[in-house]
Amino acid sequence: MTEVKTIAIGITGGIAAYKVTELVSRLVKKGFQIEVIMTEAATKLVAPLTFSTLSGNPVRCEMFQEKVGERVEHISIAERADLLVVVPATANIIGKAANGIADDLLSTTIMAAQSPVMYFPAMNTMMWEHPVQQENVAKLKSLGFTVIDPDEGFLACGTTGKGRLGSIDMIEEKILDTVYALKKGRDLTGKTVLVTAGPTAESIDPVRFLTNRSSGKMGYALAHAARRRGATVHLVSGPVKLDAPRDLHFYPVNTALEMQDQVAKIYREADITIMAAAVADYRVAETVKQKIKKDKETLTLQLVKNPDILASLGEHKHGFLVGFAAETENLAENALAKLKKKNLDMIVANNVAAEGAGFDCDTNIVTIFTKNGSWELTKMSKETLADTIIDYIIKTEEMSE
Repeated sequence: MTEVKTIAIGITGGIAAYKVTELVSRLVKKGFQIEVIMTEAATKLVAPLTFSTLSGNPVRCEMFQEKVGERVEHISIAERADLLVVVPATANIIGKAANGIADDLLSTTIMAAQSPVMYFPAMNTMMWEHPVQQENVAKLKSLGFTVIDPDEGFLACGTTGKGRLGSIDMIEEKILDTVYALKKGRDLTGKTVLVTAGPTAESIDPVRFLTNRSSGKMGYALAHAARRRGATVHLVSGPVKLDAPRDLHFYPVNTALEMQDQVAKIYREADITIMAAAVADYRVAETVKQKIKKDKETLTLQLVKNPDILASLGEHKHGFLVGFAAETENLAENALAKLKKKNLDMIVANNVAAEGAGFDCDTNIVTIFTKNGSWELTKMSKETLADTIIDYIIKTEEMSE
């Protein structure tokens, strides 16, 4: 499998070129080496210095700029790049690529590329819908290139229609999908994965509820990682401030009882179930229908215990079952007790009081426990950790077969 390190970004003269600054910044933060190629038209819209500053690498613009002791520029870039992304992709560059025209640095690099090439078009609606343009797009797709259709919306020319560059969130996600496929392969193809994420919210009255500090980031990262590796993913999520994910089955819920009902509908289909949600242990015995007024010095709430969804799944075991344990003390002791009591195949435990771990942050520090051993992991991003957890799931499954 390929270790993806270098992504070449080809920027053409679409007005959306300025949006690519955010994309380059995000990819650099994820540890990729970014090589930027700009067409002459693109340099009229955004200064090359902007991209060289963000990427930490010189920006390539000219086909025949003098190089001493280096190979031909477009060949060199094509050889270094593990992935080539053209964004925004104008009608001009799509037409060139589809018809083998190589008359500037970007188009010649495209012709020389042995890596996957992705196009994210942006243009006026009439240009996008023109028969020649659609024929060029269809030709690129038929040749195995990835072309992601543009969004509909307000365009720079003042009209509204299809042709707007897709969101940077979407573009980043599509790039990461391709990176995962190259790096990890599609080792979950044919598998169904169920993931729960986020907190639950138990209503007290119409405006108040009981909840916890879970952001849902860990569960969402696991769902994305499983989908990128080829799985059919079902994500059951409590209320979070994260965008609804694309290209998977998504079920938003609020309460523990709602989460239990939704999980029960999917569980028997799942080959792997990862219960990353922080489900509230208790709910109010009776929700008040009107807002409680603060006319008393004290207020007593009667709480009743919520069902232990994870334990109930363990009682009717199906597939590979993973739990999470958020602890503040005796991490190993508590995690191993839960692993055994709830009949789990794996439990991922973390000390939520530790700096850089736990709720509402982008990193985590965990120890993975199975019946056959444990692995203490260093601090890493939740995205990287999600992939690592899936690696351990696959490894543990193979050992038990």
